[in-house]
Amino acid sequence: MEQLDIRAVIEGGQTVLGVEFGSTRIKAVLIGPDHTPIASGSHAWENRLEDGVWTYSLEAVWSGLQDSFRALSQEVLATYGVPLTTVGALGFSGMMHGYLAFDADDQLLAPFRTWRNTMTGQAAEQLTALFQFNIPQRWSIAHLEQAILNREPHVAAIRHLTTLAGYVHWKLTGEKVMGIGEASGMFPIDSATNDFDAGRMALYNERLQLRGLLWTLSDILPKVLVAGQPAGRLTESGARLIDPTGQLQAGIPLCPPEGDAGTGMVATNSVAPRTGNVSAGTSVFAMIVLERALSKLYPEIDMVTTPTGKPVAMVHSNNCTSDLNDWVALFGEVAAVLGVTVSQGALFETLYQQALLGEADGGGLLAYNYLSGEHLTHLEAGRPLFVRTPAGRFTLANFMRTHLFASLGALKIGLDILFEREQVRIDQILGHGGFFKTKGVGQRFMAAAMGVPVAVMETAGEGGAWGIALLAAYRLRKTEGQALDDYLNTAVFAGQAGTTIAPDPADVAGFMAFMARYTAGLAIERAAVDTLV
Repeated sequence: MEQLDIRAVIEGGQTVLGVEFGSTRIKAVLIGPDHTPIASGSHAWENRLEDGVWTYSLEAVWSGLQDSFRALSQEVLATYGVPLTTVGALGFSGMMHGYLAFDADDQLLAPFRTWRNTMTGQAAEQLTALFQFNIPQRWSIAHLEQAILNREPHVAAIRHLTTLAGYVHWKLTGEKVMGIGEASGMFPIDSATNDFDAGRMALYNERLQLRGLLWTLSDILPKVLVAGQPAGRLTESGARLIDPTGQLQAGIPLCPPEGDAGTGMVATNSVAPRTGNVSAGTSVFAMIVLERALSKLYPEIDMVTTPTGKPVAMVHSNNCTSDLNDWVALFGEVAAVLGVTVSQGALFETLYQQALLGEADGGGLLAYNYLSGEHLTHLEAGRPLFVRTPAGRFTLANFMRTHLFASLGALKIGLDILFEREQVRIDQILGHGGFFKTKGVGQRFMAAAMGVPVAVMETAGEGGAWGIALLAAYRLRKTEGQALDDYLNTAVFAGQAGTTIAPDPADVAGFMAFMARYTAGLAIERAAVDTLV
């Protein structure tokens, strides 16, 4: 859009604003009627470990939101010469899961417990057995159950349980609602009813009654909404929470709040069955939209939903590029000692490109990138390792290829459950994240690991704030009965530029050979965890 056109849509309230609370950054993105970003603002924040709990203060939530909105408003004024007083629609997203419990007076009963906490192992195990449905430790219901098992005194006073996105939305609109994708990280969802699973809720309510608690899950959980449904309007007090200057007007319609998994699906156009996306950076996770439910419980697979309630299988690996990044940094030190100046970007580009020159299987080398534990391989802690036999071909190209392969090793184990045991079929995966930054390298190896074409779009780097902005735009502009996937295909992604790489048979065979070595060598990693303190 031209500068004058953008100014007119800002003044006319035809823009849409999306805000996502990520783990290290709160980002606000303003988009125009063509869905492209026209301004943004962000605020850096970090969780804190307090009394053994990873948390953010509620004060930090609001100061961070205000700072990111202020930065966005300043960019709008500086770039287009008009103040930002209203938008056509608004949406909020956040890190999924976690635990925010409030009493009848809307007072927080315990510090916000984020997804990062791993204090709910006992509860997660018991609930998985009770529901015959995988309940990861980070889910809200696991946090609630663990609080009950720990006999925490605040439990009896709970009157509302929500997540970060649900909390922000509630305070801005007065509505205790939640998008179904975000809700699917609180408690299991029934995709036939697009609501919390009634049978499993009844099972849990029986436990609550036996424990003498006077509330049920229906009493304390938010109302579940699907994408496109009305989710309230910005109140006057809500507008002041975003913008204390008084410039932002009340009355703006909001879309249902969603989690970062759902906004990632939207931002990568992966909401229809047989589509999926894989985010690869510090950690790596793949989201596959299913045509049917899985046949059985798999502890390695998390089940969530799209923002419209379709079942999604999520394979999540805690470890991806961190160990690889450390090796690249070490090579940078070598260059510096030799008096060679090389930028970080050039260093990554050169070393990643070397991996393409390696032998198909990495020359018989082996690596484990486990800086932390890895549930997909049943390791509670991690020890980064590089291992080779005397017969291994120890070259730079093989070394880099092996570490790129290792970044996907645990993910591959989870994906094999879907593709081999469950015969899940998928047409294409869309990749995003730092693993794909060097053109054609990570994308090629991901295609080899997954056995399906991997696409990388130019918009893939826009992230979750753009994804929730698209959901707000869908709430505002969809036609009667128009499905979310149709809206994305026709109004947002039509004509988008990108590249697709199909699996190369030689790469696939090489990766399979590497994985045979990787699986056999897990005993080495286990021994390292047990012996290296």
